[in-house]
Amino acid sequence: MIAFSALIDKFGQMGEKTGWTYVLVPQEIAQQIKPDTRKSFRVKGKLNSVTINSVALMPMGGGDFILVLNANMRKQLKQPVGSTISLQLEEDTRPLTLPEDLLECLEDEPLAKANFFALPPSHRQYYGRWIEETKTETTRTKRIAQTITALAKNQDYGAMIRENKKQA
Repeated sequence: MIAFSALIDKFGQMGEKTGWTYVLVPQEIAQQIKPDTRKSFRVKGKLNSVTINSVALMPMGGGDFILVLNANMRKQLKQPVGSTISLQLEEDTRPLTLPEDLLECLEDEPLAKANFFALPPSHRQYYGRWIEETKTETTRTKRIAQTITALAKNQDYGAMIRENKKQA
C-alpha cells in the first residue's frame, strides 16, 4: 500500500468535469500503485480514516491521475476543498460484482448485453452501483429498465444520466 498526502481540489469550468471535487495522484505515485499504465484503474485503501474500495483513478495526461471524491466520500471525510488528506492506496484487483437482476435482463437483450460488456469495467460498475444504491424495488426496476434502454442505444453511463435529466 502506498501512503501519501494530497490536497482536495475542485475543477472550475472543465467540460464534463466541471465542479468535480478530487485529489491529484501524481505520476510518481500512480506508477508505484500500478506501473506502466495510462488507463483508468481501480484502487482500494483509506482516505484519512475512510475506507474505500473499487474507486477509479482517472488519467489526466502526463501520467497524472485523479481520484474523484463523490458526495458520500466528502461527507465522511468532513474536509473542505483546500484541505490536505492522507491517502493509503493500492490497486483493487477484485473482480467486479454486478447485480444479478441486471445480468438476467441483459440475457433477454443481446444488443444491450453486447454493448454493456464492450464498456470498460469501470463504466459497467457505474451502472451496477447506480442500480445497487436504490432503496425500493420500484426504483431498482426503473433503473434496470433505463439501463437496458441506454445500452440498447449504445450509451455510456454519463450519456444515460444526462438524457434522463433532460426527460425529468
